[in-house]
Formats: sequence, structure tokens, C-alpha cells
Amino acid sequence: MRRSLSPFSLVLLGFGVFLLVLTQLLVWYVEPRAKRTPTDVDSTTVFTGRGSYFDTGSVSTVDGQTITITRRVLGDVAAGERSGKAIWDVSTQIDTPKTRPLRDPRKSLQWTTERWVTDRRTNLPVRCCEEKPAFEGEAYLKFPFDVEKRAYSWWDSTLGAAVPLEFQEVTRVNGREGYRFTGSVEATATGTRLVPGVLVGSSKPGQVPAEEWYSNARIELTVDQRTGRIMNALIAPKKTLRAPGSPKDAVTLLASDRLEFTDGTRREQVELASADSGRLKLLGETAPLWGGLAGGLLAVAGTVLLIRGSRRAEHSTE
Repeated sequence: MRRSLSPFSLVLLGFGVFLLVLTQLLVWYVEPRAKRTPTDVDSTTVFTGRGSYFDTGSVSTVDGQTITITRRVLGDVAAGERSGKAIWDVSTQIDTPKTRPLRDPRKSLQWTTERWVTDRRTNLPVRCCEEKPAFEGEAYLKFPFDVEKRAYSWWDSTLGAAVPLEFQEVTRVNGREGYRFTGSVEATATGTRLVPGVLVGSSKPGQVPAEEWYSNARIELTVDQRTGRIMNALIAPKKTLRAPGSPKDAVTLLASDRLEFTDGTRREQVELASADSGRLKLLGETAPLWGGLAGGLLAVAGTVLLIRGSRRAEHSTE
């Protein structure tokens, strides 16, 4: 006695099993590997707001001025591919109304360059590939993937140390939901600078090693939960000079109560977060869910048709 198998039922069963296997691959293999910090990043973010800065032309602090911070991040793709790490070259310049039109970072109020190297999966710092400076913490230009409602240590380049940021609330930026984290930096000595003693009220003649102090009264970062991308950032930095050993600020180098992402930067960051999050959701949730349901239904349908076909074949041979 021979049993005839329906080709259609075999196709249904085979395709159903294929979908079930594929969904498991998406969940356990493809999606985790998609959660990797990119090596080919090329982005510019801009902060702006009103504040004060020390004008070297008038040798005095001017108030109520527009201050702009521009940060450019360019991934070193070749080095990243060789090392398997995310290697980003970062340029940060602070501009005033006088320096902004010059479009030359060397002529800005302040210009710094850094080289950030992180693990592409965990976002933790890696000591390699000409990293500069040696930094610490969990969050820098971005947070890790799958952000949690807990405190994170965020690296503050001006301070030269990690700052704890506490989770505050779920909020929205341009309609997209994000996690808001806040923190602050108490006034801290960060170095010294040779300046004329008279500038900082010192009685010593000539140049003196004035103390540089830095604080940040308000750090607010709103982060996309799935990707860790910072969709909005707000800071309130203050940099001052003090005479050696003095407890009081003598000169304000830079101060603002509110420097925040521009509307254009917020819009771009939200769009990028939405696109990246959508891809991860498709790989980790949507495709596995619907693929698993479809695969299960097809496998069951194919199995039922095979059983029915076998029974019909048995009855026809009796």
C-alpha cells in the first residue's frame, strides 16, 4: 500500500517551517548584530543660546550675546573596519557673533578635537586606535542601545570626568517619545592658565597661573530608548578664572543659562532615531511576530493537508 503526498501540502509545510526558522534567526542572530554603533557616521549637531563670553579685543566679559557650539563627528571607517570598533573623530568649536561668520574653527572662541573609540555593541570606551582623550563612562555622543530607566555615567569633556545622569521622565521631542536624563556639575578646578595678574585681581606682578574653574548647572539629555541616539540636549555651562588660591571667580570666560540643540538639529536627530529604531523594531519585533504567526499557520495547514491526504489515500486502496 502506497500513500500519495500532496505537493501543495508539502510546499505549505516547508514554507511554514522556513518562516519559523527565519524568525528565530532574526531574533537571535540578525537583530543583535544590527545593534552596532556605526563606523561611517557623518553628522553635525549645533547648540545655540544667549550668554556671556570674554572678549579679548575689549579685555572684558560681554553679556547677552548669541553663543553657538558646533560639533562635527566623522567616523574613521578604515580604522573601524580593521579594529572592529567605532572610531569617531570629533571637532567641537564655540563661536560668538564675531567668530561665527569666519567659518574657521581655528578662529573660534574655542576649538577642540578628540578621537573617540568605543565598543560597537556595549558603547563602552576602548583603549586603542589613537584614542584621545582617555575617557570613561557609559554615555558620550550617544547612549547604549536599549536605554533603561536608571542612572548613566556621561562623559563631560570639559570637566575631564564622568558625570552621573539620573532618569527623570518619559517625554517627547518633536512628537517622538524619549527618556529624559538630568545632571549637573558643581564648580570644579580643571587646570591653570598664565594670565596677567591684574586680570584676576592678583597683587603679584606679571603673569600668574590663574585657576580655571568649570560648572554646569543644568544638563538635560533626551534619548531615544531603542537606539540611544540623543534627540535633544540642553546645557548651562560656566567657565571662569580665579586668582591662585582665591575662592571667588574673577573673570567669566563663558557662561549661559541655556544652550540647546537648534530646531534643525532636533528635527534631524529625531528623524534619524525614528529611521534606525524602525529598522531594529522590524528585525527584532515586527518581522519575527508576523513571520512566526504566518509560519505557524502554514506549518499547521500543511500538516493537516498531509494527514487528510494520507487518510484519503488509505481509504481509496481499501
